[in-house]
Amino acid sequence: MELNKNQIADHKTLFLALCRKYIKRDGLEKLIDWLEESDFFEAPASTMYHGAYAGGLCEHSLDVYRMAVNLQKGGFCDALSEESVAVAALFHDLCKVNCYSVEFRNKKIDGQWQSVPVYVFDERQAFGGHGSKSVYIAQSFMSLTLDEATAINCHMGFAGVSDTRPISAAYSQCPLAWLIHVADEAATYLLDRERES
Repeated sequence: MELNKNQIADHKTLFLALCRKYIKRDGLEKLIDWLEESDFFEAPASTMYHGAYAGGLCEHSLDVYRMAVNLQKGGFCDALSEESVAVAALFHDLCKVNCYSVEFRNKKIDGQWQSVPVYVFDERQAFGGHGSKSVYIAQSFMSLTLDEATAINCHMGFAGVSDTRPISAAYSQCPLAWLIHVADEAATYLLDRERES
């Protein structure tokens, strides 16, 4: 799947509109300025899994937001504030900003080897944790509630975690963390598969 320039522009417009509609706190505009100066709106969401194409990161962030709102409409965590859901969903993957570059690899297409561009993960400022880096970036611009920070930090669930007890406790104590994790999984595994078929 590929996005064209108009789709990327539409996603950017929607992302910024959602931020400004639901997030009412100091520092938001500085975070938006930083995003606009970065590759957030053009970057992929991954190198080969979900959103592995230009504009995939913003699209995925919007998908997570939509899935979270849909889960709430279905009666899950419906008491959470619109602002907290927007903050956690839209900013959960800030850690991926400025972390991808393009390399060329040989691929056999129609029986002929051709050089094709591929995304590679090229993190320039390692932080040590996916969720924790996203929390750090967001908090560099605006304050987060404890629940928002927990949701962003724990959105990856048990992936790569040897001791699952802290993640389980976070989901038990913080409905927003559970909601964003489930929305991220649904956006990654359900929405992307629908687009590919």
